[in-house]
Amino acid sequence: MAEYLSPGVYVEEYDSSPRAIEGVGTSTAGFVGMAVKGPTIGAPSLVTSFADFVRQFGGYLSEYTHGEYRYLAYSVEQFFANGGTRCYVSRVIPENATIASAEQGILKVTAANEGRWGNRIRVTLASANRRKMQLVAKESDMVYVAKSVAGFGEGDLVEFAGEVNRIAAVFDNTVTFERPFAGDPVDVGIVPKTVVYSLEMDVTVRADGETENYTGLSLNPLSNNYLPRRMASSNQVSVELGDNDELVNPVSAILGEGQSSGTITLAGGSDGSLSAVNAGVFIGVDGGPTKRTGIQSFLENSVVSIIAVPGVTIPEVIVSLVTHCENEKNRFAVLDMPQDMVKTEDLLGYREMIDSTYAAMYHPWIQVYDPVAKKPGFVPPSGAVCGVYSRTDVARGVHKAPANEPVSCTGLSTYYTTREQDILNPRGVNLIRALPGQGIRVWGARTASSNAAFKYVNVRRLFIYVEQSIKNNTNWVVFEPNNSSLWGRVQMTVSSFLETMFRSGMLAGDTPGEAFFVNIGPSTMSQDDIMNGRLICEIGIAPSRPAEFVIFRVTQFTAEAAGGEASAE
Repeated sequence: MAEYLSPGVYVEEYDSSPRAIEGVGTSTAGFVGMAVKGPTIGAPSLVTSFADFVRQFGGYLSEYTHGEYRYLAYSVEQFFANGGTRCYVSRVIPENATIASAEQGILKVTAANEGRWGNRIRVTLASANRRKMQLVAKESDMVYVAKSVAGFGEGDLVEFAGEVNRIAAVFDNTVTFERPFAGDPVDVGIVPKTVVYSLEMDVTVRADGETENYTGLSLNPLSNNYLPRRMASSNQVSVELGDNDELVNPVSAILGEGQSSGTITLAGGSDGSLSAVNAGVFIGVDGGPTKRTGIQSFLENSVVSIIAVPGVTIPEVIVSLVTHCENEKNRFAVLDMPQDMVKTEDLLGYREMIDSTYAAMYHPWIQVYDPVAKKPGFVPPSGAVCGVYSRTDVARGVHKAPANEPVSCTGLSTYYTTREQDILNPRGVNLIRALPGQGIRVWGARTASSNAAFKYVNVRRLFIYVEQSIKNNTNWVVFEPNNSSLWGRVQMTVSSFLETMFRSGMLAGDTPGEAFFVNIGPSTMSQDDIMNGRLICEIGIAPSRPAEFVIFRVTQFTAEAAGGEASAE
């Protein structure tokens, strides 16, 4: 309570209005798979375009090296081609993949992550003398007075007349060197002819068309330009530097005596073997924060709302992905089916593997141009379908079923008929079909569930949207006094959010009362609930379901059927 101690007028503010709820994003996808390069541990990386993916993870993988596990790049490309906005990618590798490295003199260079790509890294070193210092007086054999010491510090290497020395101390303009100079470096001229030069090196790192340049690097640990410190931001390599007490050119300390420039090539990197690939590679390991891999790495990401492991149809991986979505309750799994699985009975058998409202299965595979093979090839549909999800969410909203939407492709691995879809659709297998005059479209919107209440993809995703939006925007309620005043504010907050959804056409019903209800108070909480710190709010929404079966009943119309009106005229 405020204190009122002296007479006067006091103006106070208090918060009694409802808080606005901002809807969470639903168009961000997540992908798990193999790539040329990229981090393999820790939180997934944000990718905003396919060009960004190529920069971070490399291009396409070859069928000869990665076989059926090569589809991540193709799926990310299809995601953006079909309207995707942004995605997060987690790269996985076989257990026997190795990292490229090279050790030369006091320098050890290691590729940023595992893979054969590291063998293409070239590190070029070159000596440089960018700064100079004029010495104007000599106080002793190793102590001089400089005109200016800007850019020079304790521990820096310097060069005079081909002789290398090190600065032992700097105090004001007085410089102490580690050993005497053989010649006389003093020059008092206005335009000096004799100066002491800094001794540095320039490093260039090249790999796959990407170049990183680092200028003015030093071997002095006290310098801001210390080589390991400056190169810590490199996306391609990490470096380790050994001790160096010798007074030699920095490049010579690395490449050998007398060398002022040269190149180091990394070696030993490997993508691993296909025989080492198993379900565990994609499922990943939960090693705790920053140590998670594969699907488990998405535990560190709360933004992704659609997730897929493109082209991987190993049952254990599928079950793990669905379980991940069930546990997190804020994302939806898009599942591929094996490309060579064609018969309806086989597809139904594969579909029976899971029963979840947080997943949907799509088939068949789609045909796109393969830049590696230089001809059309088939890729899993999950990337394109995730793009359709994202495009539909942005254009219409998450309440719209992501079906009857065109897919950017040139063909299908299998063309199914309506009679075959009559068997597959009721069981939750969503087909992609070529329709005459309409192109190739997603022609199904069912979850892989036996729960009729969440039969449609958009219904489950709408509930995810509502639940996460309310959860993320009501933290202000925690530890507030649990009384009728708070109950009223919570009810107004949630009701305003749901009414906005209703007016946007996201809920069924002709009036707000038919579209939703929000109950909070004595009808939802007992005294025991209140005593134990529980605030319970019951919310009901009426989701709009898609018009999956459009039926026009047609009959004959004759004068007799019209009651003779035509003859009377």
